[in-house]
Amino acid sequence: MPDIAIVTDSNSGITQAEATKLGIVVLPMPFFIDENIHFEGIDLSQAEFYDFLKQEVSVSTSQPSPGDVMDLWQDLLKEHEEIIYIPMSSGLSASCATSMALAADFDNRVFVVDNKRISVTQRQSVLDALSLAKAGRTGKQIKETLEKNAMEASIYLMVDTLQYLKKGGRITPAAAMIGTVLNLKPVLTIQGDKLDAYAKVRGVRQARKVMLEAMKKDMQNRFAEPLSKGHMSMQIAYSYGQDEAVKAWRAEVQDAFPDMEISESLLALSIVCHTGPGILAVACSKKPAI
Repeated sequence: MPDIAIVTDSNSGITQAEATKLGIVVLPMPFFIDENIHFEGIDLSQAEFYDFLKQEVSVSTSQPSPGDVMDLWQDLLKEHEEIIYIPMSSGLSASCATSMALAADFDNRVFVVDNKRISVTQRQSVLDALSLAKAGRTGKQIKETLEKNAMEASIYLMVDTLQYLKKGGRITPAAAMIGTVLNLKPVLTIQGDKLDAYAKVRGVRQARKVMLEAMKKDMQNRFAEPLSKGHMSMQIAYSYGQDEAVKAWRAEVQDAFPDMEISESLLALSIVCHTGPGILAVACSKKPAI
C-alpha cells in the first residue's frame, strides 16, 4: 500500500485545525484585500474577512502561486511516495489547470484531481480520498475514481443580498435595485463547472423551500440508485455569523431528509467573495464504492 499524502485547498472549507485531525494538508487560498495579500485560515479568519466585506474594501480571489504549490509538494514527497491534490473545480478557477501542468514535473508522483467540486462537496471528495487510500488504492486509482464521480454532486445556495452579484457583473444595477425592492432572493446552483442561476423567489422562507425541493428532486431522480445503496452523502453550508438562521436551516434539512446523516461546514470564502454574506446552502455528493 503506497504512502499517500492527501492535499486540498481551503476552498474545501476544511480548516487548518481540521486538517491536522484528518492527517491531510490544506493549501490556504490567497485573497487580495485593498491590494494586500492574505491567506485564508493563516492570517485571514472568517470573522476578519466579513469585517472587510462590511467595510466595502476591495476584496478579490486569487490562486496559489506555482512556487508555493511546488514547494509544498517537494516537502511532502520527502516523506510520502505519492500525493493526491484535490483543488477546487477547474470550471471555477484556473488553479486546477495550473496544478496539472506543474504535476508533469513530478514523475507521476503527484496526481491532481479535476474534481469539479467546491466547498462541502470538495470536502467530501477529500474524505473519499482518505477512505480509498486506507483501502490500499494507489494515487492513480484514487484520481481515476474521484474524477469518474466528479459530476455526481449538487449544491443549491440562497443569496441574501444582490449587492455582490451586481458588483461581479452577474446582474445589472437596475435588476439589483428592482430585486432589492421586491425582496428577491436568488437561488444559485453549482453542478460542477460553474455557478449558475436556478430560481428567483421572494423572501428567505420561499428560497429555502425551493432549495429543498430541488434537492429532493435530485435525490429521487439523478441519485436514486446510489441513494438506495447508501452511497450518498448530504451536507449543509452557510456563511459566518448567522447562528439562528443556521439552526433553523439545519432542522429544516434534517426534517426533509430524516434518513440522511447531514454534515456541515462554513462556506468557502471564495464563494462568499462573489455572493456576499447571509448564504445558506444544501448539497449532496455520491460516495465511491470501496
